[in-house]
Amino acid sequence: MRRVLLVDGYNMIGDWPELKELQLTDLEEARDRLIEKMAEYQAYTGMEVIIVFDAHMVPGLGKKYNNYRLNIIYTREKETADERIERLVKELKRVDTQIYVATSDFVEQRVIFASGAFRKSARELRNEVTVIEKGIEKQVKKTKQKRVKTKLPITDEMAEIFEKWRRGKE
Repeated sequence: MRRVLLVDGYNMIGDWPELKELQLTDLEEARDRLIEKMAEYQAYTGMEVIIVFDAHMVPGLGKKYNNYRLNIIYTREKETADERIERLVKELKRVDTQIYVATSDFVEQRVIFASGAFRKSARELRNEVTVIEKGIEKQVKKTKQKRVKTKLPITDEMAEIFEKWRRGKE
């Protein structure tokens, strides 16, 4: 079963407290942080993530990027993220595909639900990301501890002797 998460990028930035504050001084950095968090989310969950950003924040033609193995879409100038997400839901909808849409736009949630996709609010997604980040931290600590445990406790003198043997010197 293919699982796809469509993320309304600026909706998340405007809702997540740490990104909301950051966007006031550096919108590009807020976007980059969201992209990094979604890359971790995708790697951890195995769910395909597509982030859609409105063009009105970034003037120009619609563009697609593939950063961190994520699909990042900037809509065309007269197109909203909501419109693009609705179109993507219709394009991706198949029997073997579960589609989730992360947005806190109530009207958009109703349209998405009517199209057969599942919804995630910005808060739900942020909570999931927080849990995943903690899970990754635990795994990193566990890996570091395992590495330390597998090393034999030997003196520096013995380590030097072993190193000489390894190099074929006596």
